[in-house]
Amino acid sequence: METEEHLLALKVMRLTRPTLASPLPITCDSKDLPGNLLNNALQQDPSAVPGTETLNIGQFLLLPQNPVNIYLGETFSSYICVYSETKQLVNNITVKVDLQTSSQKLSLSNNPPAAQLAPEETVNVVIHYEVKEIGTHILVCDVGYHNATGIPVSFKKFFKIQVLKPLDVKTKFYTAQNDNVYLEAQVQNITAGPICLEKVALDASHLFSVLPLNTNDANESIFGKVTLLRPQAVCQYLYCLSPNEKLISDLKSLSGATNIGKLDIVWRSNLGEKGRLQTSQLQRMSPEYGDIRLTITELPNFVTLEELFTFKCKLMNNGFSYIIFRERTVDFILYLENTEHIAWCDISGRKLEPLPPHSSKILEFKCIPLIPGLRMLSGIKLVDTFLARTYTYDELGQIFVVLNDQKIRSKQMQK
Repeated sequence: METEEHLLALKVMRLTRPTLASPLPITCDSKDLPGNLLNNALQQDPSAVPGTETLNIGQFLLLPQNPVNIYLGETFSSYICVYSETKQLVNNITVKVDLQTSSQKLSLSNNPPAAQLAPEETVNVVIHYEVKEIGTHILVCDVGYHNATGIPVSFKKFFKIQVLKPLDVKTKFYTAQNDNVYLEAQVQNITAGPICLEKVALDASHLFSVLPLNTNDANESIFGKVTLLRPQAVCQYLYCLSPNEKLISDLKSLSGATNIGKLDIVWRSNLGEKGRLQTSQLQRMSPEYGDIRLTITELPNFVTLEELFTFKCKLMNNGFSYIIFRERTVDFILYLENTEHIAWCDISGRKLEPLPPHSSKILEFKCIPLIPGLRMLSGIKLVDTFLARTYTYDELGQIFVVLNDQKIRSKQMQK
């Protein structure tokens, strides 16, 4: 089957910025085997400066010689030119440009028909599209016109575009004892060239308020004025997310708050070309708080050996018992067990006031440290009088026990 010859031709070119290139002058002595062949070639090189052909004086702009990769989040720009290959007039020219992805078909241009196209005239279309999917894209160009006899004729051309992934983002979550969530985001450049990270921000969900931890005391970025990432390089960002007051008061809702938010990343590459990438919704594993929870609210960092100190804890009733499957008021008996490094100065075996569902109370404890160093607070037990269930807290918190001045002086005198 013979291919139909058309009166019009189509050219499609991608619009890309040039790159910076450095000339590499190669020369030799006139007495060598090549003679003046290399020197004459340098003099004819358009990048060489007359009189200083053998010197590398800097860089120059080089137009793309090979197809340039397209990365997710960048803007794909293309120039489509329809021109006449005949000496007669061509009527009712239409140019329609669509982009076919793996999930949808997008119309990028559908210009109104051009009345006539004379010889050596062109119909020009420029399209811009921000790439939002990874994988193979097909650019479909459909050209229609009327031939000399007035019969409508059309033809299509297809161009394959491969969209690559520019960044690799890895996240880690840590839930602190005060219910704050710390997010570590590792951003790796997996493109073929260096990029500058212009913005890496966390768009937190409505359940949390976010505090970036990527600046110093002077509110300057810890990465400097420019965050340059070379190929395969990694940059780490840290964020602190605090749950709102409603979540803090309701442990069941706090346990179900797994949606953290999205990372919004903006970068520039190759003479300032801009790209943007937004991750999907970041998810953390649901923390297990149980029906009863005891957390420290006030605790000194340093305490003195054999001197009394106090700390406070918050006791919360989640309201729903997974054993009897209903909400109830809980009665507790508090037991305190001494350890080899901590002696409690409080009444053990005392009954606490009833704790209604979805409520909390503050408990104050007094104890004496017996051994210096970093010590763990252990030995607190709560017994549910109705279910005869025991809640043990052996790693509630840590304190650093130091010697007082008198003990230090006595030990020095003994030496």
